Amino acid sequence: MGVPPLPLRPAPARAADAEYDAFVRYARALGSFGRGHHNLNYMVHPLSGGHSALKECEDGAAVTVREPIPSALPVVIRTWQDEAEVLDRIRRFLPHVPRCLVKRGDMTILSYVEGVPLSSICPNGKPVDADLIAALAGLFADMTQVRRQHLPELPLSWPRSSRNSRAFLQALAHAAEEQIRQRNWSEFGGLFAMLGIPDDALVRFAERVPALIRRPFSLLHTDLHRDNVIVSYHGDPPLICVDWELASFGDPLHDLATHLVRMQYPDYQWSEVIEAWREAMGSRRSNAVDGLDRDLKHYLAFERAQSVYPDVMRAATLLGDTFDQRDLDAATGAVHRALVAAEEPLRLKKVPDEGEIERILFRWNESNGVKASRERSVFQIVWERDARVPVHPEFSETAVNNALFEEGAASADRVFKGTAHLNTAVRVPGVPFPVMVRRKVGSANPRERRFLDEHAVLRAIERSGTPVRAPRVLALGTSGLKEPFTIHSYEGSADGFGPPVHPESGLLPHEADDLVFQLAALTDVDCTELDPFMRGQEFYWELQYELVRMVNALPKATTEVARELGLPSSYRLMEILERHTVVPRRPVLLHGDLNPWNLVRRDDGGLTLIDWEMAMIGDPLYDLVRHMHLTPTRSEIRERLFSRWYRSLPEDCTKGWNQDWRVYRWMEVVRSAYVDLDRLVTGDSLEAPNVRRAVDAYAMTLAAATAALGLPKKRKVPANPYLARALMSRDDGDLRTAEVSADV
Repeated sequence: MGVPPLPLRPAPARAADAEYDAFVRYARALGSFGRGHHNLNYMVHPLSGGHSALKECEDGAAVTVREPIPSALPVVIRTWQDEAEVLDRIRRFLPHVPRCLVKRGDMTILSYVEGVPLSSICPNGKPVDADLIAALAGLFADMTQVRRQHLPELPLSWPRSSRNSRAFLQALAHAAEEQIRQRNWSEFGGLFAMLGIPDDALVRFAERVPALIRRPFSLLHTDLHRDNVIVSYHGDPPLICVDWELASFGDPLHDLATHLVRMQYPDYQWSEVIEAWREAMGSRRSNAVDGLDRDLKHYLAFERAQSVYPDVMRAATLLGDTFDQRDLDAATGAVHRALVAAEEPLRLKKVPDEGEIERILFRWNESNGVKASRERSVFQIVWERDARVPVHPEFSETAVNNALFEEGAASADRVFKGTAHLNTAVRVPGVPFPVMVRRKVGSANPRERRFLDEHAVLRAIERSGTPVRAPRVLALGTSGLKEPFTIHSYEGSADGFGPPVHPESGLLPHEADDLVFQLAALTDVDCTELDPFMRGQEFYWELQYELVRMVNALPKATTEVARELGLPSSYRLMEILERHTVVPRRPVLLHGDLNPWNLVRRDDGGLTLIDWEMAMIGDPLYDLVRHMHLTPTRSEIRERLFSRWYRSLPEDCTKGWNQDWRVYRWMEVVRSAYVDLDRLVTGDSLEAPNVRRAVDAYAMTLAAATAALGLPKKRKVPANPYLARALMSRDDGDLRTAEVSADV
């Protein structure tokens, strides 16, 4: 049978209510001396002569009044909701913990622990004396006395076995998902999405927890940092733990991991702390240290993974309604450190740099920092219009203000992060259609050069009146921190505001017909303003030059691996390229990057063409061939595309296509061999689905390119393990390899 808890002192009788309330008012008037996760703490001395509400307290003795903070964010995992009950149950084993004197509703009065916080004599980051480290390890060892039967009832999600360490770590991850991530997602989900934290990151972490050594569970403090360790005046015991609101029951390695991270020891002291813990715990309960060296890293990974959520939320909310550059710099640094720490355990695809984080925090704060008056905050949005895009008749300057305000407050399901842009879909009061706010992110120096301004291309399409379905440019400008933005009409799902649906597995027959219809319509767009020097007339040679220029500009690490794999240098590549030529065709406006994620399925069965960043003036055949290179295309769909294309476009746009399409196909295979290799080596843009698909198939891309170039294969495995794994993932005899080799 379990040991019954010590009885709590009941709430004061009605006759003492007024006296108790007066005491609490007196405590509040003195001001708080400590702020925990959810509580304000007041240290007070009861009036001489005692209070009937505090009969267990000696006259004049100090007490701690703990009062919940109503506005506190849910940023911690709580196993039990009532700290007072936990304290009463563990006091017979740990007699020096604070004693609950009175509990009334959410207000608790505890005995005051005499001494000074360790943080006041040994601040964060400073080394801790060896004797103190040994004493801290002793605190953890003392907790092994407290077993499951001594504690309040555990949540149903906790492991049934008191030794199943893997189930315990998974339960922690799910608790963080439910108590921290989910409870804050409605307010902060958009911010997390902008920072690149997916909504299922903790669930995926739980799924990846490996088998752990079984260790006996015990009482855990889980928040033993320098503010929660009191150095006693009398020295017996030398250290006392306070603030048990996050206490739990489980694998003691979890307590060690949270302690190591939150105590902020200098790096060189970690091994000393771990060895002190091993010695103290081993002397009390030897099997509690089983698997320490193997399993501690998994608990450290969890601590860093779950900490990203409170760290980001605290940094964002502490900016408040007014802040200066120093505040913004501090918040930016805190968020960047949290993201870097969580990158590996949460498998974040890419951590934004500090400049991007600063801009994201600034935008989020513009929309969320001033909550008292929505109208006032909307007009606090500062931006400057770019004169190249005049005021749109359907989108006033007030609408731009509202769009930028809504961008910062957008929910996570309205934020779409691509290779080069952060896109946020918003609804604007008074505007009958949703819009997309686009911000530049991603690689600062893309390997493939952009030739035209996207806003100019989209305005040319809109002015032409041709039936090309593309977003409309509604505004162009610069907002806070001199950050450029573009506002487009939003092309989304059936309800007009859901996430877009893309033909990831290839086009259906009617979609292939619709794509050709729009490619034909592009031939009617006036390109005079876009290409005043008629560079499109030399498109094929410009394309060759750009490919050679890109290869020549690749970083040294990429060119070294390319050489190992048998890909030619830029000079040798130019010699090979010059062997081919094509029939001149009338230059027209090209989309330039018709991969599946730049095509949006519509309710009527058609497609909308989005993301015109790589638009150019050139040979219309190239757009079609590049689309088939980037998109899974069955042979019957390829034949359908070609057949309709040469019958739909003017003759001066299609002459000689039947011989020339293979040349463009060959060039795209060679281009991909270099571009995808560079992404594998540098890790750039791997979070984008089109990039991920391309690099996953790199083995057959490389084989196709070397075969097309007529070069011997080299299968030297590169040192980069990710690249080596990609190269071993597919067999060289793949269907695509055979097809390209036959075509060229």
